[in-house]
Amino acid sequence: MRFGHLLASCVAASAIVSWQASAQQASVIDMDKAAERAVATVRQMTADEKTVLTHGIMPLPLSPNTPPMPADSIPGAGYISGIARLNIPALKETDASLGVAYVRGVRKDGATALPSGVAMASSWSADLMYRGGAMIGSEARAKGFNVLLAGGVNLIRDPRNGRTFEYLSEDALLSGLLVGAAISGVQSNNIISTIKHFALNGQETGRKFVDVKIGEAAARESDLLAFQIGIEKGQPGSVMCAYNRVRGEQACSSDWLLNKVLKRDWGYKGFVMSDWGAVPNINAALNGLDQQSGEQLDTAVFFGDKLGEKATTDANWAARLDEMNTRILTAIYAMKLDARPASPDGKIDFAANAAIAEEVAKSGIVLLRNRDGALPLAKTAKSIAVIGGYADGGVLSGGGSSGVHGENGAAVVRPVLADGVLASFFSQQYHSSSPLKAIRAMAPRATVTFRDGRYISEAVEKARQAEVAIIFATQWQTEGLDVPDLSLPDGQDALIAAVAEANPNTIVVLETGGPVLMPWLDKTAAVIEAWYPGARGGEAIASILFGESNPGGRLPVTFPARLDQLPRPKLDGASEFEPNYTGEPPTPDAKLAADFDIEGANLGYRWNALKGYKALFPFGFGLSYTSFASSGLKIAGDKVSFTVTNTGKRKGDDVAQLYLVNRGSEATQRLVGFQRVSLEPGESRKITLTIDPRILADWKDGGWSVPAGDYGFALGRNAEDLGTVVTLKMSARSWKD
Repeated sequence: MRFGHLLASCVAASAIVSWQASAQQASVIDMDKAAERAVATVRQMTADEKTVLTHGIMPLPLSPNTPPMPADSIPGAGYISGIARLNIPALKETDASLGVAYVRGVRKDGATALPSGVAMASSWSADLMYRGGAMIGSEARAKGFNVLLAGGVNLIRDPRNGRTFEYLSEDALLSGLLVGAAISGVQSNNIISTIKHFALNGQETGRKFVDVKIGEAAARESDLLAFQIGIEKGQPGSVMCAYNRVRGEQACSSDWLLNKVLKRDWGYKGFVMSDWGAVPNINAALNGLDQQSGEQLDTAVFFGDKLGEKATTDANWAARLDEMNTRILTAIYAMKLDARPASPDGKIDFAANAAIAEEVAKSGIVLLRNRDGALPLAKTAKSIAVIGGYADGGVLSGGGSSGVHGENGAAVVRPVLADGVLASFFSQQYHSSSPLKAIRAMAPRATVTFRDGRYISEAVEKARQAEVAIIFATQWQTEGLDVPDLSLPDGQDALIAAVAEANPNTIVVLETGGPVLMPWLDKTAAVIEAWYPGARGGEAIASILFGESNPGGRLPVTFPARLDQLPRPKLDGASEFEPNYTGEPPTPDAKLAADFDIEGANLGYRWNALKGYKALFPFGFGLSYTSFASSGLKIAGDKVSFTVTNTGKRKGDDVAQLYLVNRGSEATQRLVGFQRVSLEPGESRKITLTIDPRILADWKDGGWSVPAGDYGFALGRNAEDLGTVVTLKMSARSWKD
């Protein structure tokens, strides 16, 4: 019995109950019917046509010697030729999960940038994820793209990972449900979304040769479960495999990952595309890879003539080539790329889309500290000193292929690489949404001054002169590089400490890709985590600071109190290998291993619970300008109900969180359900959740197993602030995927 059938009624309502739009979209994607049509089309293909869809280029001027691009291509991430005779459209691909990538302005256009992935996940809202996905998918379609390389869902195992900002959370349930919603939103535009990077893509140091060591049970219960839930909920047309090795094999040539787990066990019917430059050899096709992407970045075009030659002489290769085409066509037909072709002259309502980005940003901002009600600020404040973070120009964005910018490009660009083809991809760039300007608009009668923070003495003097000091602190993350530690770079920790010493009413606004340490925390009046807040980030931050919006964000990742609380206090390879934006091995025999078996499935808050660590700020943490209470927890089988009440004096959003806290005598901690809810003062609402049994289970003997015993559940304000435990006796059960 397939596990998807077992959970047909359960997973559809699991953890989040108000996902109506995406559920409706998911219901119209008929992969089985599309697969039948794909098989019929493959029967009509000639031998030469069968290698057309299996490989493609990166249609960008990568060097002066780049050959002319196909006439119908669009500058972007990828292009795979179509077959006009069979009405098969070309695949035109763009990065990424945060919006249509800017690609150095080659297209001379702009797009709407969503907040970073971890910022969106801080909303704990599938509805917002769906709306964000639908928005960026609509812009991709309006620019003529029919494939969006979205759906980043790798779990955050180490906050120093340079792509932490792109991903969502450290929890499989939260990440899987949210990415499924985002994918469904993207594909509501009749374009294909990927889910990526499959799998266990946990660091950028040595990203193309690091070998992840992890047992099957730990993988199935963590990263793979996030992918599995995301695929079930979002039905992405494509899975993008990862650069790294997994258990000795390149992820894009892993028979275990691609054939056994994804296609056999999960019954996935779409296609697997490679990451750009991630194909080791032609045998990757037999190991489950269906399409070679950005072939200029590989050592050879393996899936063109070489693949065709294999198919003409070997029946096994011929059958595999037919399957590759069938899978690609299944995605094309399921998303109706042929029936509803994208056009590059579509209309974009940038104002409406910016409003969506701003709403997502507001919902994801997390209030971490608020001493004596320092926030919200009164609009009658007479003097405000704004310091640092390029707050006069804009808000920070992450680096690499996911970079998105508006029609006029970046407001501020801080070079990292002096020159070369990668220089613009790996520069610190800021969206044109000035927090300083937004603060001045919120407090028009105040004297608002700005200092860039380069000189601490100057910042301190200005802070002393003001009623309130607001410091903007930034930590840039990028694809291609990990951060060496969790400090704020460029002396910002010292700046904050000095300013807070000078003005006790100091508020810190963090624009970071992930968790940071805060040695100055106790000196501050308030701290908000704004992450990389996207196209309207400045306005969103000001709205929270002045109370026009009540912060409802909750942390989707643990903020450790110290580096030695991490499973690997020393980042694997950080001292052995020089920083490298490409991740290519410095020598052909270079080796690097990352032992994920240290924590296994116990990431983040689960690791802390296992070790007895207290976080600086725990998973699920977030303050509000009002207060909430949860009561009446009842559990019957997989059904859960309880009531949430706004006990304060302001309207606000709470995130109800339910945790498993023990199984018999085994102490454990797992998020088993959540729901974001908006309440008026004094309002109560009954919440009902359905528990996905995989969250309670172990992977054992090739399937899921729930041991018999007493299971303890508790509602939590966060992973470390738990309520009364309710115990449920459960019988043993086991099943296959």
